[in-house]
Amino acid sequence: MAPAMELSCWGGDWGLPSVHAECLVVMAYARFCGAPLKVNVIDHLWRAPRGSVPVLILNDTVISQPAKILNFLRKQKYNADYELSTKEGADTLAYIALLEEKLLPAVLHTFWVEADNYYNVTKPWFASRIPFPLSWYLPRKMSGEALNRILLTKGGPPLYSLTEVEAQIYRDAKECLNLLSNRLGTSPFFFGNMPTTLDAFVFGFLAPLYKVPFPKTQLQDHLKQLPNLCHFCDDILICYFRSNLSGATPAGQDTVDANLQKLTQLVNKESNLIEKMDDNLRKSPQHPPRKLTTLKLSTGGEANSSPNRLSP
Repeated sequence: MAPAMELSCWGGDWGLPSVHAECLVVMAYARFCGAPLKVNVIDHLWRAPRGSVPVLILNDTVISQPAKILNFLRKQKYNADYELSTKEGADTLAYIALLEEKLLPAVLHTFWVEADNYYNVTKPWFASRIPFPLSWYLPRKMSGEALNRILLTKGGPPLYSLTEVEAQIYRDAKECLNLLSNRLGTSPFFFGNMPTTLDAFVFGFLAPLYKVPFPKTQLQDHLKQLPNLCHFCDDILICYFRSNLSGATPAGQDTVDANLQKLTQLVNKESNLIEKMDDNLRKSPQHPPRKLTTLKLSTGGEANSSPNRLSP
């Protein structure tokens, strides 16, 4: 038996298997391609072998960063992109680069830099899952790292002040969301009916932004105006992560309840019809059955006339 692959990542809440975007990318890709990962939820980053998550461990091999983890899974024959053409593969790389340049800075700002969101949601959530005294230090460290990452990519000329940087990253993020919405259209996934690497990245970046109840919702409000991206996140959560969640998402639960109600109504309708048919049979004149010797059916006719035969 092959040794199990273990994935260290932050845990989940609000209907998400993980609230951490990059952890969600790897978890979604593993579900898409059927990779057997054992998920280990951590309570602080120093428990991860390299001090950051997500981290994949197989025997003595330790891999961090989503792109490297996904490449490793492909080498292990777990490839969600095996049906993509060369052009689609190139499009995947281009869109992932766009996500990391245009959308990720705004996601990081929403979680870790926006003061109301950080002090009311992000910091309390992470602090409640980190043992004291690290709960006082680690969220602040993660916030500083997020701000440094934003300024490293967006803080150069002509944007010098933090206010200018914030305005620009949100403009870029909204344009990116519009582009993703137009690219997805009415398809279930970005390359048709099967999820791929691009779907894993988009889901990982969008799902926390979509589900976490922030007080400042500038980017979240824009996302919710793009219903196909919201349905995209809901469908992946329901189809690929339902068994790991304590319950379905509110929108997903409404769909499940509606379908269950329709099914119940259909069963009741069929039951009433069968009862009426039974009553009619009881009231109708009864005829003695024919003798089998009087039935002359060919082999083909016998098969086609069988009362138990199911139509395709």
